[in-house]
Amino acid sequence: MAKLILLRHGQSAWNKRNLFTGWVDIPLSRQGIQEAFDAGKQFAHVPIDVIFVSSLIRSQLTAFLAMSVHDEGNVPCVVHQEGGPLEEWAKIHSEEAKAHTIPVIPAWQLNERMYGALQGLNKQETKNQYGEEQVKIWRRSFDTAPPEGESLAMTAERTLPYFKEEIIPYLESGKNVLISAHGNSLRAIVMYLEDLSKEQVLELELATGVPLFYNYDKGVCTRSI
Repeated sequence: MAKLILLRHGQSAWNKRNLFTGWVDIPLSRQGIQEAFDAGKQFAHVPIDVIFVSSLIRSQLTAFLAMSVHDEGNVPCVVHQEGGPLEEWAKIHSEEAKAHTIPVIPAWQLNERMYGALQGLNKQETKNQYGEEQVKIWRRSFDTAPPEGESLAMTAERTLPYFKEEIIPYLESGKNVLISAHGNSLRAIVMYLEDLSKEQVLELELATGVPLFYNYDKGVCTRSI
């Protein structure tokens, strides 16, 4: 039986300031750093075989900080797949060293929902300008996108094919997987895993720095405590 851990990144500097972030590449706040450490302690005893992160730094920082308190002490190592010298020159030539690393695979498909023209705006000020109901539709509806941005449905259209094609094969081979990503890309994955309706996923809240645990066995993924 394989383990799947879904982890929303710790609080970012713009989460703290109540700003729409989306694809703006903002780091963790001091609280977010602590949340990452605290999250890591919750799965420090679970062997991790591979880590998937988004292309955004808050996702990557969360994964590295969480793994810094892991019991096994293996070293996360970013796998560069973009071609060029970095991919070629970053090869490990010691089997012993390689055995004590954990591949970290960045994927833009796991990025947060792109909030378009809302990115950088204060959420409360946006509510004051457009009305709380309109902002709720932009943030929480399944099919409606904010101006120049993505809906949750559009986010799922890029996240789920990647999850099915690139991540599930690891689970099927018995590997334990950690995904450090974002509220909306993870909501799309949870919707798929738990067969949630469009209405149910709108009520799904994923707190920063709080891991979700799943067991994967023979094609069935179930939430565990």
